[in-house]
Formats: sequence, structure tokens, C-alpha cells
Amino acid sequence: MFRHPQRLAAPTAILAALTLAAVPATAVAAPGATPSSSPTQQLAHALRDPFPRIELPDRIELPDAFQPEGITTAGLLAWFGSRADGDIYRADLRTGEGEVISQGPGTPSVGLTVDTRGRLFVSGGTGGDARVVDGRTGEVLATYDFDGGFVNDVVVTKHYAYFTDSERAVVHRLHLGPGGQLTDTFDELTLHGDWEQVDGFNANGITTSPDGRSLLVVNSTTGDLFRVDPANGHAYRVDLGDDQLTNGDGMLRTGRTLYVAQNTRNQVATVRLDRSASEGRVVQTRTSDDFDTPTTIARFAGALYLPNARFTTTPEDDTEYWVTRLPLH
Repeated sequence: MFRHPQRLAAPTAILAALTLAAVPATAVAAPGATPSSSPTQQLAHALRDPFPRIELPDRIELPDAFQPEGITTAGLLAWFGSRADGDIYRADLRTGEGEVISQGPGTPSVGLTVDTRGRLFVSGGTGGDARVVDGRTGEVLATYDFDGGFVNDVVVTKHYAYFTDSERAVVHRLHLGPGGQLTDTFDELTLHGDWEQVDGFNANGITTSPDGRSLLVVNSTTGDLFRVDPANGHAYRVDLGDDQLTNGDGMLRTGRTLYVAQNTRNQVATVRLDRSASEGRVVQTRTSDDFDTPTTIARFAGALYLPNARFTTTPEDDTEYWVTRLPLH
């Protein structure tokens, strides 16, 4: 049976993994926290409450020429990967301050996610590979050559990390050992069943179904959403009625609600799924004047965070990039 994904909102696990003692004591005014609460107590409150009442900047500036694509968060921290050279940038969502913590290999870093140990699982894009990076120190813990086409996005579960490939009809599967230990073992799940490989970008964003039994994968070109059996790669098209998720990129699921970044459409689709993700309906699409090709999504403190990849802008040394905060209410 496919196990449920590891939950990132486990305060003690994340705090231990990331050693967040540097967060100032006045940073968070979360429900239940008092002005005298310690930094660890305040962050723990924020992680337990999905909509803590805190003031946060609506835009976070990234380094010039960074060319972001992926985002992942844990508490007040966010990490971003650079399409330009693979650097990993870490920022504080409270202040917007940040720094490059890991120098890239010269090939892209695109989709990424952080696990409860504070490890970043990073998709290598055109490099056809992936790597695991310590989210605190930036140390590269492991690299994996999948010989992929365009390794795009990633989701981590108890026993595996799954990476989509936008140019091949496969999902790359990295096996994890007891307690999430990294191993040298990986293989491929060939996408079949209802899956249709077409010209252009195909498999892109990936997450898990609400019941934890399947993977959800969006095809950027066709706009179809698929429920994929993680044991054999059989893909079942999710019934979205008349809706499509064209240009679907990064995805974020919370319960039965799925958020999908539709990059060049400059919008976020909110999809309501049934428990097994056999059916779903787009219940809302949202945009922002601050969007310029939002590619991936993370959530914190009652808002979505989306890096703007600016695909239609020719990158120069002084090209600006930023992250848009989109309140949910």
C-alpha cells in the first residue's frame, strides 16, 4: 500500500532538522502565543495553526538574474532553486531577507521539496538528474543521475521520492530506507493507461491524492490531471468535467483542495477533489497584478507563495525576480 506523505507541519521534527533558534522572539504573534513566548514556542504555534494572524510582506525579492522556478517552505523559511545555475536560495518569509546557501552544479534546479529532516529534494531539469541538499547548511548529501529528459518536480513520501519527467513518459522513483535514509536505489515508473504523451512539456507538477494511495500528476500541454498508481505507473484521468488545467505547473494539496499554478496563464486554479481524486472541479481561479509567470506554490500563514519565473523576459544580469504572496482570504 502507498503510505501517506510525511507531513511538513510537524513542529518538533522541522525545528530539530533546521535548528531555527535564530528566529527573533518578536517574529510571530500567532494565536496562543504571548509576547514572552520563546522563538521555538512561537514557531510551533505558527506551524500548528494553518492561518496564524501575522503580518508578512506581500512580495519577496530574489537575487537579480536568479531565474527561480521551485519553492518549498517549512515554518518561516522558504527555499528556491535557480534555473540559471542550480543555486539554492533560502529566505525568511517574515523579513524577506535571504542568501544563497548552496552553489549549483551549473545546471538547473527546478522543483524542490523539504522533508521533515530538513533535506531538500531537488529536481535537476535539463541535467536529467536530482540531488538532495541539507536545507540548513547547503551541503549536497547525494546526487542521482536518472538519465532523464527534463526532471521537473518532486514529492516525498515515507518510502520514496517521486520525480516527474516532462520529456519522457516516466516518473523517476528514488527508494528511501528506514526512517527516510537515503539509498543508491532508483527506478522508473512508465506512465500508461489513460496517459497520452504529446509534443511539448508533459508531466509537470506532482503531489499525492487525499487518501494517500495515489500520485497526482498534471500534464502541462493537455491540461489533464491524472491519478497515478505508484506501484506500476498506471494513470487514470481525473474527471474534471469541462475544466482543464492547461499550462499546469507546480501543485500544492491541502486536504481535498488542490492548488495548481498555471504559469503562462498567470493564474492559480483551486480544485476541489473527492477523497480518491477520481473526480474534481475547479471552484476558483485567481490572479494577481504582481504575477509574471508563477510556476510553483507553497503555503504559509493563510497565503500562497509563488515565485515568478518570467519565462517571457530575456534574462539579463540585472533582471529582477520576486515571489508573490497571494492571501487565501
